[in-house]
Amino acid sequence: MKEDILINITPQETRIAIVSEGTVQELHIERSQTRELAGNVYLGRVVRVLPGMQSAFVDIGLERAAFLHIDDILEAHYNEEGQNKIIPIERMLQDGQPVMVRVIKDPLGTKGARLSTQISIAGRLLVYLPQEKHIGISQRIEDEKERESLKKRIQQMGQHGAMGGYIIRTMAEGASDDDLESDMTFLQKIWQSLKDKAQVSPAPTLLYKDLTLSERILRDFVHEETNRILVDSREEFVKLQEFAKSYTPDILGRLTCYEGERPLFDLYNVEEEIEHALSRRVDLKSGGYLIIDQTEAMTTIDVNTGGFVNGRTFDDTIFRTNLEAAHAIARQLRLRNLGGIIILDFIDMANPVHQQAVIEELRKALMLDRTKVSVSAMSALGLVEMTRKRTRESLAHILCEPCPICNGKGQIKTAQTICYEIMRDISREAKQFSPREFRILASQIVIDRFLEEESQHLAGLGDIIGKPISLQVEPSYHQAQYDVILM
Repeated sequence: MKEDILINITPQETRIAIVSEGTVQELHIERSQTRELAGNVYLGRVVRVLPGMQSAFVDIGLERAAFLHIDDILEAHYNEEGQNKIIPIERMLQDGQPVMVRVIKDPLGTKGARLSTQISIAGRLLVYLPQEKHIGISQRIEDEKERESLKKRIQQMGQHGAMGGYIIRTMAEGASDDDLESDMTFLQKIWQSLKDKAQVSPAPTLLYKDLTLSERILRDFVHEETNRILVDSREEFVKLQEFAKSYTPDILGRLTCYEGERPLFDLYNVEEEIEHALSRRVDLKSGGYLIIDQTEAMTTIDVNTGGFVNGRTFDDTIFRTNLEAAHAIARQLRLRNLGGIIILDFIDMANPVHQQAVIEELRKALMLDRTKVSVSAMSALGLVEMTRKRTRESLAHILCEPCPICNGKGQIKTAQTICYEIMRDISREAKQFSPREFRILASQIVIDRFLEEESQHLAGLGDIIGKPISLQVEPSYHQAQYDVILM
């Protein structure tokens, strides 16, 4: 599928959209104040070792200490007589000890960054693993002869210098020896400079910063199906040209500076797609729709037929809606960057053939995803459990924050409920204090209800407590906000 990559640059933010067949398939956003940290290498300082959790907190210079688990400490794992052994973390690390670490997950919500002591440095064709010796190959390279050839070539090249380990990336398929050797040399130079800096720097110190979002997109996302790369900033276009000359010279002809009058994201309807990607409801072309709810523990996606009645039978209508929903779900996961546990509630299908067909269609649609996904079979309740690797914040977490009125619940108390709460507060206060008057400060809608539907109840309360009750509108108060003032 041919695709265009749109790069929108402002001083405070970089936004990238991948568009295929006129539809936005992926969105990536990086803000200058909160650049992604995954891939960065730090000289950190251990601040606390937790033997009970076999983990440690490490200061790498961020607001929150980062998290390092025993599973992510390369040196803690060794082989003895064919069995994997693990050295306890309290024998590996002590409080105050400097340690070189790589960020494998950005801070998410209230959680700090996740770390590993396994250093890896990504190039265009290879990922360098300086502490290891094995050579891995991307599963996307399917030709066995090509896989074997690449592995042998890397082994031979490594014999002439500092070997280390490598992961051969998909982009290496069909690469020349010169290209591979150039990538190896470049990565080894980065590793040497990183080690040199670690020897003279105090902890915590940033030793290596990964590429910017625009540069990573050129390095990792451009392939033979990429038609154009449009950049709406002349300055960034020049920078990317220089980067491409060194890293990806074959894409220079597809890199274009967009200088049209209309904003680039407006031209491709990306702004509209961003708004839709923040909505709870996603309409399907057939008339059905999805309801997407994102929580701390998991994301749930509910499929509904809506107004779709074009099937020959009711079962056929359900089947067609579920098939369309499978493609829409896969796209929404990419657009919103939803990760973790995801529960899909397809419309119930009695036919096992239909159930299997929908699962296969979902798996097929998820093959376009660059992030690791795992899909289970459909349960007896018609639910599909799946996981998607969580590597960065979701689109909603980047662009939004919880509503200050409902605190993210999505609902607030009615004006009637607030009126009754206020009257209970006045009854409670009247038993403890004896003011001259009680004054209610509340929003317009609550005051209006006291003056109309609740006027008799309020008058009755005044008679019971033997004190006058006055009302005052506070325009700045939201519906659920109020104060009872003792005058």
